[in-house]
Amino acid sequence: MKFPIIRDIASKSVVSVDIHESAKSAIDKMLEYEHRNVVVVDNNKYYIISVIDILHLRKQEIPLNTPLAQLKLLKIPVINKNKNVLDTLEFLNESVEYICVINDDGSLYGLLGHTDITSNIDPETLMDNYRLQDFLKLGRRMKWVSKDEKIADLVCDMVSSAYDNVIIVDDLQPIGILTTKDMMRLIKEQADLNVSVEVHMSKPVESIHKNASIKEALDFLKKKHYKRVVIVGDDGKLAGIISQKELISLTYSKWAVLMKEYQQELNEINIMLEGKNREFETIASTDSLTGIYNRYKFSELYLSSAFTMKQRHNEMSLIMLDIDYFKKVNDTYGHNIGDKVLVQVSHTLLKTLRHIDIVCRWGGEEFVALLPTASLENATALAEKIRAFIEALEIDVVGHISASFGVAQVVENEELQSVIERADKALYLAKNSGRNCVKTERDS
Repeated sequence: MKFPIIRDIASKSVVSVDIHESAKSAIDKMLEYEHRNVVVVDNNKYYIISVIDILHLRKQEIPLNTPLAQLKLLKIPVINKNKNVLDTLEFLNESVEYICVINDDGSLYGLLGHTDITSNIDPETLMDNYRLQDFLKLGRRMKWVSKDEKIADLVCDMVSSAYDNVIIVDDLQPIGILTTKDMMRLIKEQADLNVSVEVHMSKPVESIHKNASIKEALDFLKKKHYKRVVIVGDDGKLAGIISQKELISLTYSKWAVLMKEYQQELNEINIMLEGKNREFETIASTDSLTGIYNRYKFSELYLSSAFTMKQRHNEMSLIMLDIDYFKKVNDTYGHNIGDKVLVQVSHTLLKTLRHIDIVCRWGGEEFVALLPTASLENATALAEKIRAFIEALEIDVVGHISASFGVAQVVENEELQSVIERADKALYLAKNSGRNCVKTERDS
């Protein structure tokens, strides 16, 4: 297995302007080359100006003859052209999706984007059996609107929230997409933005099923030259979006595992890989919004906990909770406020649970906690304590919320899916009993 050198995969066709040129010069370059962003050069420092920045200038009515040096531009990280592609991993958490590749003297050699990294990942190293639905991060950097939404109304939201795309849905089925590239085209054509998004959206939306593997998703991105995959369920409705960046993280995590089979190469890059492996194991194991474990990692930890439970003849229980009327929170206050609610609930769980307990975001507004050594009675008491703490939360704008709980005791040699189903039945009973309460499998 070989890891490519950066100079061999970087794009040398870089569109750039000098820091002392005006914003209009940058716009002219964007329109001329049909790029969504342009590199701004300041000696051996590099910045980027994007379509979002241009929209922001228009919104603030900043003159286009303003020198780029007077604007607050995003600085791009740099890396030497002779480095290994693994050295780029530390930059993938940056908000900018590009890395400037430089010569030994600091001058610009080329540009490395997530697409370049993705295109050079050997698909044979990917996990054919891992499905996209295991890695869905619902609500992360995703915005969807109805086809009647005015484009002009979206501009402010795209600027303030830094969305690079908006999915247009009809009964939650994706029918179109509006990207920053589309916005660049509209600016070039001086189109009227006070029209419904349906008029100028790109359609149809090419999507991929949530049961597709990571390999299929990467092949899809390579073939279509997209930066993200739009994922749908069996009913054709929007299930989420996974970015190219997330797929790269998952892929390199797998590469780190496979490297153990290649001892000679492992010895050559072991020092460099060790730190990066820990970082990307965290990325692949945690929910990006709340910071707690995701479903995939929770499933792994359940197996080890169940084995320990059997060896030591301990009891173990599982709590499943769902935030009440969460859809109403999103619909009333927006998804940014909804995200804050999810974060505060996750923090409450971490503060209330014991250090040996394992908690994850199961999906959407659902959370699951595994409680080693806890009987059903002890787990029920702890669930009631969490319920009271959540009810007492004072959340900005929203005020007070509540959650419903289902509790089940793990049986020896029981698969996770089985105990989840029992806890879910108890949770369903809690919902039907007026919400904001705790029910156990014995109440069913």
